[in-house]
Amino acid sequence: MGIGAIAEPLVVVTLLFGGTWINRNKNYNMFARNSRSQSPRSRWDSSPDSIESGSSSPQLTDSLLGSSDRPASPSLLAPQDSFWRRREISLLGIRAEVTSPNTRRFKGKFLSRLLQKFPFLVEAWYWALIYWVYQIGRALTALTLVEGTVAVARKHALQLIHIEQRLGLFQELPIQHWFLAHPLLMHWINRIYSFIHIPGTILFLVWLFHYTSRPTLTLPTPATKPVPDDVSTASPALYEARRRTMAVCNLIAFIVFTAWPCMPPRLLSDPNVPGEIGDEARSFGFVDTVHGAEGESSVWTQNKFCNQYAAMPSLHFGYSLLIGLTIATIPLAPHHRRCRTLSYRIGSRSTFRLRLFSRRRLMCLAIGIAYPLTILIAIIATANHFILDAVAGACVCGLAWTGNRMLLNLRPVEDWFLWCVRIHKPEVRRGDAVAWVWEGFHGGKE
Repeated sequence: MGIGAIAEPLVVVTLLFGGTWINRNKNYNMFARNSRSQSPRSRWDSSPDSIESGSSSPQLTDSLLGSSDRPASPSLLAPQDSFWRRREISLLGIRAEVTSPNTRRFKGKFLSRLLQKFPFLVEAWYWALIYWVYQIGRALTALTLVEGTVAVARKHALQLIHIEQRLGLFQELPIQHWFLAHPLLMHWINRIYSFIHIPGTILFLVWLFHYTSRPTLTLPTPATKPVPDDVSTASPALYEARRRTMAVCNLIAFIVFTAWPCMPPRLLSDPNVPGEIGDEARSFGFVDTVHGAEGESSVWTQNKFCNQYAAMPSLHFGYSLLIGLTIATIPLAPHHRRCRTLSYRIGSRSTFRLRLFSRRRLMCLAIGIAYPLTILIAIIATANHFILDAVAGACVCGLAWTGNRMLLNLRPVEDWFLWCVRIHKPEVRRGDAVAWVWEGFHGGKE
């Protein structure tokens, strides 16, 4: 691994802190003596898990509520903060309310003001928590592996091959052989597999956070006016949903590969496995192109704490599909959504009209399709996953996409944690003026 052991983590840290700086709240001074009197003119008060809010723009509040509806002095708000707050939890259609601490009393503390100035720090924490919980789970599984588990993983891999052969999907060998015949392409495919997954995911989160939390200085008031041309209709709820989706993907994947370990194709060629199963596994001739002498192995995938038998499902493809679908369907500003209509006259009475996507939408569609397709080719050409691993990764992505709201039930746990560490995570309240303007455009939905 050499320099990669230092360079790769450094890239990740740079992306996280770069995203923190890019997404800073430019209209908030964390060293101001009275931070509540500030007027951050953006629809983000801070972090995305938004239920309640800090301050909003006085001018915007006046225009929507009237100056008489605003407290005469910001300091009068402090006694109104309740010690407790109520959170709604829902499971299988059953709803209930629980009580958790209200952390707003800590909003004046340094760390709370730091989070309001740099809201993406919360996202860096969430990403690190999600990633390392997942990796620690994989590491524990890897360290407790026994020979019987390896044999079972090999058996499961052969079962996948047999299923793909029956379905006519067993195309991994032709794809790998084609790339092996083109060494330059194989070299870059190895790099894509090793070095794009984690940095690409972080870069996507940085971009999506920025895209969904841009200032709304040009928002009209009152909210009944149409959305201006330079304002996107992508709400912070979109970012929250995608971040939760990634967390649920990790949870489902961890359950699957723990209960059903599966060996990647590249490990089937082990010459030390005796018997008929070893002979059958070697007969396919898969080549480990990433971890060989001329490969491009990553520090994240080649260490003793990495579970080599977690090929099913493929989170490489699951994450890339999530990113691709998000980019392809991202809400655009009105002037980027406008379609061109081409009209063709057919005969003397009828006219054929063809509506074309805008250039921005076509670009989003191209990226949204190209990225998961490239990752799919990479995981197959490098013999790290079967096609059915990618299918399973897509299913995991779909389940997490539709069921990610289950994680909202953990908000009371977050409240207790923040209360214990005496930190308030600034939030956007549904009732504040900025949120009202936004929900007037977007219905309060993602």
